[in-house]
Amino acid sequence: MAKKSTTNPSLNVMIVVQNGRLAYEAALFAASLRHSNPDFQGRLFYAEPMPGPLWSRDPRLPEGELRDLLTNLGGEFVQFENKVFGQSYPYGNKIEALTALPKGEPFIFFDTDTLITGDLSTIPFDFARPSASLRRENTWPVLELYGPGYAQTWKSLYDKFGLDFDNALDLSKPDEYWRRYPYYNAGYFFYKCPHAFGARFLEYATAIRDDAPEELVCQTLDPWLDQVALPLVIHSFGGGKDTIPRGMLDGTISCHYRFLPLLYAREEQHVIDVLHEVAAPNKVKKVLKGSEAIKRMVYQGRGDKVRAMFDQDNLPRKEQALRNQIKKAGFWMR
Repeated sequence: MAKKSTTNPSLNVMIVVQNGRLAYEAALFAASLRHSNPDFQGRLFYAEPMPGPLWSRDPRLPEGELRDLLTNLGGEFVQFENKVFGQSYPYGNKIEALTALPKGEPFIFFDTDTLITGDLSTIPFDFARPSASLRRENTWPVLELYGPGYAQTWKSLYDKFGLDFDNALDLSKPDEYWRRYPYYNAGYFFYKCPHAFGARFLEYATAIRDDAPEELVCQTLDPWLDQVALPLVIHSFGGGKDTIPRGMLDGTISCHYRFLPLLYAREEQHVIDVLHEVAAPNKVKKVLKGSEAIKRMVYQGRGDKVRAMFDQDNLPRKEQALRNQIKKAGFWMR
């Protein structure tokens, strides 16, 4: 049995909420958090971007049943201002939103397309050593013929910020194999202070965006900028890949499903069971049916049809293959 953590009695959990799909996903996240952690003693924050010059329309979730549901699920809305990113790069919300959390208190950020499926208090967090999700594919960098390899590309970034590149390598993996190099999914990350982490994350992300090393000249940073900067931030604070046991987050305790069709196609049955349980109460169902994807996949059984398409013991190795099969069957939606 995993030992109880003594480091997170006042853990702050943050997701970003704005009008549209993210707000419906946030309701599923919050419901799953309460379902799987009935004695949760921390605080759940819904970080909401404020309207401003970096948005063409108001990004806030308007008053109404969905906002009321989120509040009734025990979360607190907090607002933040986009000073750098905004509509042009909405993934930057997770960076700028960190200033809305209490300074100096441990936090964990999750993407809204996540379900909490186990007890967060069993995770032995060391908040002084940050980490992030290792559920990723080799999406960045994309190597070009005759261009720099993984080592040269990543080393250029570490050199830019004066970080020890050699200390970031997984030496159990061979040269030029992508898993040897520091790369995370930004679906979750944690640290002891959101303001310190957010300030450095913003500093590194903007520096890469505005003045990237020449080794990145052929690389696309949209939408990968946050995941390019994230390992540098984690390394700068003394964190790494194994500061919590693998298999807990993005495993038994959380599931970053990303899209509902993918959830039904590849996730453990326990994840689907949690989804159906938290979506079942009438007060929840009434609101979530406003999402076409949730209505079709969860309430009208399309997800079960996707599930039946795949042998769980013989799934395609690449996510794109899953997507292609689901799309060919006419069941893809987000």
